[in-house]
This record gives sequence, C-alpha cells and structure tokens, in this order.
Amino acid sequence: MTKIHPSSSATGSGMPKSVSDEQQVVVLTVWKKSLLFNCTGFTVFNAKGNLVFRVDNYISGNKGEIVLMDDAGKSLLTIRRKRLSLVADTWLVYDGETTANPRFSVKKKQGSLSNSKSLAHVSPGCGGNQGQGNGGRGSGSGSGNGKSSSDDEKKKLIYEIEGSYAQRCCLIYDESRRCVAEMRPKEAVAGVCFGVDVFRLIVQPELDPTVAMALVILLDQMFGSKRFSGFNPQ
Repeated sequence: MTKIHPSSSATGSGMPKSVSDEQQVVVLTVWKKSLLFNCTGFTVFNAKGNLVFRVDNYISGNKGEIVLMDDAGKSLLTIRRKRLSLVADTWLVYDGETTANPRFSVKKKQGSLSNSKSLAHVSPGCGGNQGQGNGGRGSGSGSGNGKSSSDDEKKKLIYEIEGSYAQRCCLIYDESRRCVAEMRPKEAVAGVCFGVDVFRLIVQPELDPTVAMALVILLDQMFGSKRFSGFNPQ
C-alpha cells in the first residue's frame, strides 16, 4: 500500500512548535480523513510519517465547533463559528478548549474585483498574542508604534489567504506580504495519484504550524465540497 506521508528525506521536521526547531521549514502531509470510524476530520503526518495533528468530529457532535488536537488527543485550538454575526462565515479560534478571548478571527472574503484570488482574512482576536507575531514561532516585542489595543488594531489584517482550495493550491501571506505557508497537492508516488484529499502543507518559521493547520481546517469549512457540518464519513 502506498504511504501518504512524506518520505524521511523531506525538508523540515513537520512537528508542532513545542518539539520543532524554530528555524526549520515544516513540511506536513494532510489527509482529509479521520482515523476513527464514526468521525470526519483530518489526520496530519510529519516528514518521518509520525502523527502530529488530528481532527475527529463525531457524527453526533457540535456542528459549530472543531477541535484541533495533537497526536495524543490534547486540545491545541478550538474553532467556533461566530454566532449572530452580520458577516457570513466568520470563525473564532481559541487556545485549548477555552471559551473566552479568541486568539484570532477568520472571515471568508466576499467577491472582490481588486483581488479575486483572496479567500479569507485573518484578524487578531482580543486574546491574540501580539508579541508572538499573532501565531508565529519566533519571538517579538510587539508592534513598537506605541498604540494601545484599539478598534483599529483589532481590525488589522495579520494574514491573508489566496489561491484555490478546491485545487489545494493556497498561499498564506502575513501583513508584510511574506508567504508564511503554502498548500499544494501531494506528488504522485510510483505512479499513484492521491487526489485532493491528500496534500502538502509547507510552513515557514514565521508561522506556528498549529495555526497554519487551523487555517486549513477553516478553508475546508468555507470552501470544501463536504463540510464537517454535513457529516459525510469517508
């Protein structure tokens, strides 16, 4: 049986921030499938073929909440759909399983003549860590402009996602228009093509792989043909 995870020679460790070299490019293989029989979700491997992230949504579970876990089942981030919002398809991302002070929010980009490739905008939440570059692996000292947490700061764009999720070809840019992560189809192995449900996620040192994976989950919610809320086990 052809393996879907990267070979051991792939670039980067593919490990979450807590166990990875902060200066390494992380290469992950994402499989849009839960390993549990009665769940939908994602299974994510590092370059050595080890499980590093998982999403298991039970058929009878909460349709407006998705939990990103590590290999041991510990909750890393919880993604919740924003209720009573005037803006369609807006999601809030929280650390662990907390319910207050979201780390950041993600809004589906509506059609725009100025940038038709834009898929989603990521903005800081009231619990966002500004000193960590809003989700990066490197350290920082904040914005340095002397401004407090105002309404203008909350509306600041920290990431923009462009491309085509249907083709699994997406780029994540930071506020300086640096590409900090890329999604691309997985290469065929021994003539075997994997289809759109298996793809690469390549994360630069400036972005926490956990955050990058959360953004992939949200792209699937916004643009996937089979959303978790539809509960179509594969």
